[in-house]
Amino acid sequence: MTRTVDLIVIGAGPVGENVADYAHQGGLSVVIVESELVGGECSYWACMPSKALIRSGAALDAAKRTGGSIPEDTALDPVKVLARRDSFTSDWSDAGQVSWLEGAGIDLVRGHGRLTGEREVTVTAPDGSTTVLVATHAVAVSTGSAALLPDIPGLAEAQPWTSREATSVQELPESAAFLGGGVVAVELATAYQRLGVRVTLIARSGLLRANEPFAGELVEESLRALGVTIVHASPTAVSRAEDGAVTIELDGHDPVTVSELVVATGRTPRTEDLGLETVGLTPGAWIDVDDQMRVPGSGWLYAVGDVNHRALLTHQGKYQARAAGAVIAARASGDDVDTSAWSDHSATADHAAVPQVVFSEPEVAAVGLTAAQAEQAGIDHRVVDYELGSIAGASLHADGYTGRARMIVDETRGVIIGMTFVGQDVAELVHAATIAVVGEVPLDRLWHAVPSYPTMSEIWLRLLETYRSGA
Repeated sequence: MTRTVDLIVIGAGPVGENVADYAHQGGLSVVIVESELVGGECSYWACMPSKALIRSGAALDAAKRTGGSIPEDTALDPVKVLARRDSFTSDWSDAGQVSWLEGAGIDLVRGHGRLTGEREVTVTAPDGSTTVLVATHAVAVSTGSAALLPDIPGLAEAQPWTSREATSVQELPESAAFLGGGVVAVELATAYQRLGVRVTLIARSGLLRANEPFAGELVEESLRALGVTIVHASPTAVSRAEDGAVTIELDGHDPVTVSELVVATGRTPRTEDLGLETVGLTPGAWIDVDDQMRVPGSGWLYAVGDVNHRALLTHQGKYQARAAGAVIAARASGDDVDTSAWSDHSATADHAAVPQVVFSEPEVAAVGLTAAQAEQAGIDHRVVDYELGSIAGASLHADGYTGRARMIVDETRGVIIGMTFVGQDVAELVHAATIAVVGEVPLDRLWHAVPSYPTMSEIWLRLLETYRSGA
């Protein structure tokens, strides 16, 4: 069977859904192709289930830091935590997401989609039947990324877990090792330790190295206080015994043996079997795009979200999708496309204004450049630090509040180009920082944005005072 539509979107995760929705709102007919669950990685194996696993423990620990109002021996009920997690994944049913597509006027074709020619996608359904889709205007690839398994002897044979198994777990293991020092490893190690699992975190050279150095240092200190064993060493071999136990051999450290090993060492693009070779691209590689998400040299092919490797975050992928959907609709209608920075058609924020929250203990929230990145970019900048624990709002939040904020100022322009917050409940601070960075709000004007008292937002005043004092 052959069908012709204006736009074909391969991948029905949050990114693909937004490309499809914005293009459809622009007047185009759209078909979205999905081989797994509509809603994608974020809905079933990443953002939502992981944060559901984390939240209960974070709330309990926060309550315990309020002057003894909660007994120290109060514990989580893992069964109820897992059940709450299940509610956020709809028990891994995508019926609700499919209903949303139908309501939005977007057609769904289930199966594996491959490019088989210019503006042509062939979809193979689970029963082996095929449908050939032909796009009059564009094809958008939004297939996301998958966990990367490093080349360690015995690792693949040991059948380790990835974030998918760790977030969808139905029976918690007695012990678990997490391989990696990035966001996924740190978040899930936090959640599992709070749920009663004996956790070992194996990170060769520190935690959260993409952030300001103090962020990883404070998180490591806190994880150790929670009871997580942290090992700074490189795995040399992995094996699984007949009883199911996994042993990780380490360079310069004693072996670690656990019930399960979770690999969280990075991501790889899900582009291996997409037919990229038919359009002159490399299978299995990240797809390069411009700020409108169009593949250079192509008048019809777009790559949106993780697959373009610009910012591997759901919210940033959805931001790209809004731009891409609007661009595709505009070009199809013959309207002008505004490729200038910060237009509706350009994903400019990808370059230097990407916000992110690590739901660790404590939380890390950041946007824009780190001090090291500003230095590398040759920007005349100044670093302003302030201890969050000295803010009245923070002291009300938790007894003995520990945290830090860092502001990076472009001295030439007098604007903020980066912010990092580390501490309990700092996630909600990052959007104000994002507005300041994206809006390039002059510090002299920001001085008049008065923070409410007593909230943690008072950190803004303290940072500005410190900057003005020259300290």
